[in-house]
Amino acid sequence: MRLQKSQPKPSRRLRMWSRRVTLAAVLASITLQLLLANANAEGEHIALTSIEGPIDPLSARHLQRSIDSAASDGAQLLIVELDTPGGLLSSTRDMVESLLGAQTPVAVYVSPGGSQAASAGTFIMAAANFAVMAPGTNVGAASPVDSGGKEIPETLAKKINQDTAAFIRSIAEARDRNIQALEETVTLARSYSAMEAVDLDVADFIASDITDLLQQVDGRSVETAAGSVTVQSTGLEIRKIKSTVLDDILNVLANPNIAFLLLVIGGLGVLVEVITPGMIGPGLIGIIALILAFLGLGNLSVNWVGVALILLSMVFFYVETIGPGTSIFGIGGIVCVVIGALLLFGGYFSAPDIEELRATVNPFVIATVAGLATVSLVLLVRMAKSDGGSSSAYISVEEGELEGEWGEVVSDLTPSGKVWVADHEWTATSDEIDVIRKGEEVVVIAVYGDVLKVARLVPEQD
Repeated sequence: MRLQKSQPKPSRRLRMWSRRVTLAAVLASITLQLLLANANAEGEHIALTSIEGPIDPLSARHLQRSIDSAASDGAQLLIVELDTPGGLLSSTRDMVESLLGAQTPVAVYVSPGGSQAASAGTFIMAAANFAVMAPGTNVGAASPVDSGGKEIPETLAKKINQDTAAFIRSIAEARDRNIQALEETVTLARSYSAMEAVDLDVADFIASDITDLLQQVDGRSVETAAGSVTVQSTGLEIRKIKSTVLDDILNVLANPNIAFLLLVIGGLGVLVEVITPGMIGPGLIGIIALILAFLGLGNLSVNWVGVALILLSMVFFYVETIGPGTSIFGIGGIVCVVIGALLLFGGYFSAPDIEELRATVNPFVIATVAGLATVSLVLLVRMAKSDGGSSSAYISVEEGELEGEWGEVVSDLTPSGKVWVADHEWTATSDEIDVIRKGEEVVVIAVYGDVLKVARLVPEQD
């Protein structure tokens, strides 16, 4: 009897084909969604973003990213909702450069009602293709003051006024706006209501909301970096350009109090690692804190003399720990922290800008940090003096008596570590190229307070 190979049952074959069809349908659906998402991202639409608060490097970065995003995604128009009391001249120049170089038409919309485009905002609004204001808003008052908000000495003020006035004249000429009216916002600190701004040709028109704005710009032609463009805004989707995670992080780090705290914490972390080598944790935390601090400081108007004083205080603290008892270095370190904090954003050494809100470290934060630094210094000195009983050794053994003494390595010298000399454990360092391992014998060649400089007693054999 011949056995024939069994054939798959029809139901089983049907299930196999069903699974294949389902899998193909899922893959096709995913592919279609990705293609549609990409098509939507690059399709015609209206891009919308907002800038609120003082003008700073983060504002300039956000505007440039928004302009680039609108251009790459094929937006017909970028609307920038603006509400600012002023800001840094350097950041304002960067933003004006971005607006004048944009390939996509940009409408700066001073909104909502009650908002302002004061000082730096005047330059930004004037540099847009469309300068639009909501009812109840105002623009102007762009006279230079120093970064602390004080009046500038007469001679210097005249020089800065001339430069700033020339800057706003060039913007007015590029966008065909009222040169005299805009110049007077600088030279005479004039400010205009929405209606006055339109009447004086400082703003193009008043819009009650975004829908009204889009209706009024529809069909208008403007000159961009890519040439003449006619805006077709009817019936287009409005897409919000949101801040990135990096933007959100930088906004937090750019807080003056947080940047100051990170700078101090970073310095103390590195200091603890230097005093007690091998702990790793404090040093790692310190380095991370310093990196974050400088990220924040890079987006603020910083007086680097203040930064230098705070870092110098860490040097004074270190000297105090290796030669405890003098106190003068510790006191000097505390003074440096306080003065550094006061000068950190004080603008005493910075160039005057157009009006901005002054960034300062909260006095309560300064007082708290000074107190904590004092406590930390006391603990660090005690740690340095009492580690392994070196304090009593320091008192009972003269430096000259220790030189030439033999000892044993307690923890690897890389090049710093611990040694056992004269019946006490000491912090030691070595100039040897190779690591001196635990258990090897060493000889003391110099004494620096509680720190011994040692060398290998018997050279390693090849």
